[in-house]
Amino acid sequence: MSSATSPGSLKTSPPAIELIELRKSFGTVQAVRDINLRIESGEVVAFLGPNGAGKTSTIDMVLGLSVPTRGEVRVFGRDPLDAVRRGLVSAVMQTGGLLKDLTVAETVAYTGLLFESARPANEVMERAGLTSVADRLVGKCSGGEQQRLRFAMALLPDPQLLLLDEPTQGMDVEGRRSFWSAIRRDADAGRTIVFATHYLEEADAYADRVVLIREGEIVADGTAAEVKALASGRTVRATYPDANEAALAALPGVDHVDVHGPSVMIHCSDSDAVARHLLTHTTARDLEITARGLEDAFVALTGTRSRSANDEREAITP
Repeated sequence: MSSATSPGSLKTSPPAIELIELRKSFGTVQAVRDINLRIESGEVVAFLGPNGAGKTSTIDMVLGLSVPTRGEVRVFGRDPLDAVRRGLVSAVMQTGGLLKDLTVAETVAYTGLLFESARPANEVMERAGLTSVADRLVGKCSGGEQQRLRFAMALLPDPQLLLLDEPTQGMDVEGRRSFWSAIRRDADAGRTIVFATHYLEEADAYADRVVLIREGEIVADGTAAEVKALASGRTVRATYPDANEAALAALPGVDHVDVHGPSVMIHCSDSDAVARHLLTHTTARDLEITARGLEDAFVALTGTRSRSANDEREAITP
C-alpha cells in the first residue's frame, strides 16, 4: 500500500475517506451494511463488486448525494458536502454531464467558471490528452474522448480526491495506458484516487489496494496480491478439442471448467492431479498451469463473473 505522504504525517492528517459503521437502507433493502473503511491520502484504490453490491450507494454518500441511514462519512475530516463545496473532491462518471453542441475547449472553459479558483483550461486539457481535439464538438467526440473530457473537467478545481466510475471506458489501449500514467503521477503528487472498473486487469496493474464489496459488505481489502491469494487453487489451460466438460468437472478438486473451442481452462485445487490426468488419459496438449488471478478472486469472493461495462456499472439506484 503506497502513499505520497510520509508515515509520520498519516498519524496526524485526517484520511481522505473514512467510513464508520456505514449503513444505507432503502425500505427493507440494505444496500450498505455497516461498512468500515479508511483510505489515506495518495492511495490508488480499486473499489470492485458485482452489480447491486452497494458500490454506487457508497460512492453517493462519499459525494454527499445521499445521507447514511446510520454511521458516518468523513472526507478529509469534513462532512462530504463541505468537502465538495471546497473543491476537495471531484468525480468522473461514465455518462452524462456533457453538452454536445459545445466544443471540447468551450466545455472546459465554461466549467472552469463554476469554481472560484480553477486550473487553466489548457493545462487540464493537456493533462487529459485533449489538446488535439480542443476545437471538436463534444457530440463528434468518441466515447473515449468524452471520458477524457470528463477527466479534464474533474481536474479543474485541483481536487485532493478523485472518484472515477469506469474511467477508461471507450478508450483504446494507448489511451488507457496514457490515462493511467497520468493517474499515477497525480497519486505520486498526493492525490487520492478511488475507481470502479470492469477491467479487472487495470485494478490488478494500477491499484495500490483492492476493496471488494458484496451485498453491501466488504469481503476483501488489501493489495491485489493479497486479494488474489484469497482465491486458492490454480488454473490448468490446455488445447483439447475433444474436451468433455462434464467429465472434467467431475474430476476430484475441480471447481469450474470453461471450454472455448479447442481450448479448455480448468480451475482446481490440485493442478498436478488434473495435469497428470490430461497428459495420461486424454489427447490434451500444450498444458499451462497458472496461479489464479484477480478475476478468479472476484468470482470466488463475490460469486459473480466480471461483466461487460454496461452490466458491471451500477445504475444510480441501490
